[in-house]
Amino acid sequence: MKTLRIIAVATLIAGAGFTTILAQGEEVRLGGVERTDLLREDLSIPGREVIQVLVEFAPGVMAPGHSHPGEELVYVVEGLLEYVIDGKPPVTLKAGDTLFVPYGTTHSAKNVGSGNAIELATYIVDKGKSLVVLGE
Repeated sequence: MKTLRIIAVATLIAGAGFTTILAQGEEVRLGGVERTDLLREDLSIPGREVIQVLVEFAPGVMAPGHSHPGEELVYVVEGLLEYVIDGKPPVTLKAGDTLFVPYGTTHSAKNVGSGNAIELATYIVDKGKSLVVLGE
């Protein structure tokens, strides 16, 4: 059953060109993006949870436009990432820089450096909703 679920999720991921979070500690690699789920916990606010993932981008790879059912806090661990947030000019961040993405705001991220880029993404989201909503 677990294998079937993973295959189904991988098929959806491949069709969308983006990864989604699976079980805690599980890694997903697709199209030059690798995501590792680090933490998922309920918050003291009913219906909300925190999810933390490590996202690694190969050179030139882009996570296409998407949104989340909550806020995203980004910390760039390594490399250069260009973020485009709906309604704002693109911003390029280097290791040590941070970014806030408001609830439901469409955004994308692209590795614009010559090596790998890594971000630590922390989401404060509505529990039970899909973490990633593609192409709005």
